Amino acid sequence: MKQTVKKAIIPAAGLGTRFLPATKAMPKEMIPIVDKPTIQFIIEEALASGIEDILIVTGKAKRSIEDHFDANVELEQNLKAKGKDDLLKLVEETTGINLHFIRQSYPLGLGHAVLQAKAFVGNEPFIVMLGDDLMSDKVPLTKQLINDYEKTHASTIAVMKVPHEDTDKYGIIKPSGKVGDNLYNVEAFVEKPKVEDAPSDLAIIGRYLLTPEIFGVLENQKPGAGNEIQLTDAIETLNKTQRVFAHEFKGKRYDVGDKFGYMKTSIEYALEHPELKDDIRKYIIDLGKQLDNKKDVSMSVKKEK
Repeated sequence: MKQTVKKAIIPAAGLGTRFLPATKAMPKEMIPIVDKPTIQFIIEEALASGIEDILIVTGKAKRSIEDHFDANVELEQNLKAKGKDDLLKLVEETTGINLHFIRQSYPLGLGHAVLQAKAFVGNEPFIVMLGDDLMSDKVPLTKQLINDYEKTHASTIAVMKVPHEDTDKYGIIKPSGKVGDNLYNVEAFVEKPKVEDAPSDLAIIGRYLLTPEIFGVLENQKPGAGNEIQLTDAIETLNKTQRVFAHEFKGKRYDVGDKFGYMKTSIEYALEHPELKDDIRKYIIDLGKQLDNKKDVSMSVKKEK
């Protein structure tokens, strides 16, 4: 009997160098989108998809992640005494989750981070969720992958179409035909190919459903791009012995892995935030008018010269 998918891994051991100096002492996973740490969005997606146990793979200076999802009795008592029930509810939402933590002592790549979860996963299928990608859809992307697994009982990787000139930034699949509306057979998985060599525009994004056989592959995987153990390389090897599918995501993906993507995400989320949306919308409109006025003044000065 095939097992259901109830476990997820969130790799969170990266140094976050793109966000220095903010990440010198604070994990990048704790940088907030408006008022919620990015990693909380990932965990909420997992829980909404039926995941019951979550392992976060951390590194040095990541203790605040554990603290965030732990109880804070003093704060909770303070909010309760002051009748701030709405804030108390927000604080309590981050507790009571079946979270587990393990450290990746050396930054040897995503594949190596996933390998740290071998004992946690055991002989079960599992989800890998990367914190740089926030996904929005009517059905959570993780749940979409689980739905695929219940039909195929095979590993399934989330992919999304990207501009062809960006294919060298991602793992790219070489599809070999569709087996459903959003599901592809895959001939090959290629880690960050040269743009001219990219076999398609379908890029691997931050959600993977994997069978436990991946651990045997990772244990023997040689370093690849960046001299790191690449998960994409291990998936390519796994695909030679058992079918690995690709699920094309049609929802909205927010890339918070760099400063510009993070800023865009923060603005878009603020535009949906019940407390901020009206003020933010007005501010953006007013800011646009100010920029147009500055542009008009600048053009007038140039004409006078």
